[in-house]
Amino acid sequence: MPEKILIVDDDRAFQGMLVEALTDKGYEVDTASTAEDGIKKAASASFDLILHDIKLPGMSGLDALPHLAEAAPGVDVIVMTGYASKDSGVQAMQRGAYDYFTKPFSLSEMEVVVRRAMEKRRMQEELSELKKRGKTSPLNDIIGQSPPMLAIKERIARVAELNADVLIMGETGTGKELVSDTIHAMSKRAKGPFIKINCAAIPENLIESELFGHEKGAFTGAAAAKQGKFEQAKGGSILLDELGEMPLHLQPKLLRAVEQKQAERLGGTKPIKYDVRIIAATNRNLEEKIEAGEFRSDLYYRLNVATLILPPLRERKSDLPQLADFFLERANRRLGTDIAGISAEAMEIFFNYDWPGNVRQFANAVERAAIFCASSMITAAEVDQAFSNKQPEQDAQQQPALPETDLPLKQALIQYERYLIENALRRAGGTQTDAADTLGISAKNLWNKLQKHGIDPAQFKLR
Repeated sequence: MPEKILIVDDDRAFQGMLVEALTDKGYEVDTASTAEDGIKKAASASFDLILHDIKLPGMSGLDALPHLAEAAPGVDVIVMTGYASKDSGVQAMQRGAYDYFTKPFSLSEMEVVVRRAMEKRRMQEELSELKKRGKTSPLNDIIGQSPPMLAIKERIARVAELNADVLIMGETGTGKELVSDTIHAMSKRAKGPFIKINCAAIPENLIESELFGHEKGAFTGAAAAKQGKFEQAKGGSILLDELGEMPLHLQPKLLRAVEQKQAERLGGTKPIKYDVRIIAATNRNLEEKIEAGEFRSDLYYRLNVATLILPPLRERKSDLPQLADFFLERANRRLGTDIAGISAEAMEIFFNYDWPGNVRQFANAVERAAIFCASSMITAAEVDQAFSNKQPEQDAQQQPALPETDLPLKQALIQYERYLIENALRRAGGTQTDAADTLGISAKNLWNKLQKHGIDPAQFKLR
């Protein structure tokens, strides 16, 4: 049965062009010339997608959006207008539109977005059916229905089924670790272990032993043989996070582990075979590192087969409302608050910001705004405060107390160093590389200090 689209537009010529183009693609198309007629048709028939003009006689397309949500719940609306600005597009998405076009637009562009919207609807129907059967998909944990995220989800679903190694690339905060979790959970190795190692956080003199293990007496202090992470991941997967920071002299050994699934322990001579799937992640441009002589091209090309490039948040802003709902709900649980939502003015600030720290930064901004919020709704004022450098009283209460001033200088400095590290980890949501940037030290230096103070960064992870 063909998927059905409703077009609401008072321009008969334009309407006819869309009908012809979409009919040629196999869709069943109905039309309306006013928002009021469109709402009636949406309520009386079943549609899979609605294309709606903003400038109409009578009720505008923007005003029609909430009525369409009631008349056809769950049906996406793509807004079209010849009078649109960026602001009207933002308003449309704030009111629930899936996407928007400014006339004139190319039919090929429109067809791509329509296809993505239909794929999203089919995916939602499949997930709904799985839930009815008592099954859920790990893809549910990846929030976003924008075209870039739908494309990524489709690729994750395909890649996860394979036994191939995977390279995940993307800016800091785009969700590389979450994607790696999803790939493992959807793979045939899901019942096996999933071992994670941050290549940037381990000192260079320890990383070989961490990855490949060591034999007794391999170095001073090696009182017994020890399995490496590759061995520990037997039958499962291993995540090599921050791959771009892998020391150059270890890359040939890693290449062998990738190609042949075997390597020797440090101080050993017998190759140990690995039954493991390798998932590598990096926020660095590996091609630039190759040109700089800091990364081996053969290792890059060996891993660059099943590759996922995660979009930055600035390229998927239509996901902001859904992300905001998720992070606000999480903030309510963490803070013990009962905030109902985020105002349109506050959301407009979010839409107009480019989010260099991506989803992680957005999550922190929502939580900080929730801390400032004294009512049932986060307003633009709270969002402005969240973007400022001021620390709210509630946040300060959650931070460790400053060290006592009457301690000996050496002890006071140790305690203050711990205070600064824990505060940086808290602000970074437990992400060591971000905390190191805040402190102005290297990730390896931070790792050493975490061992020194016995600090577990996992306790600061955002849940």
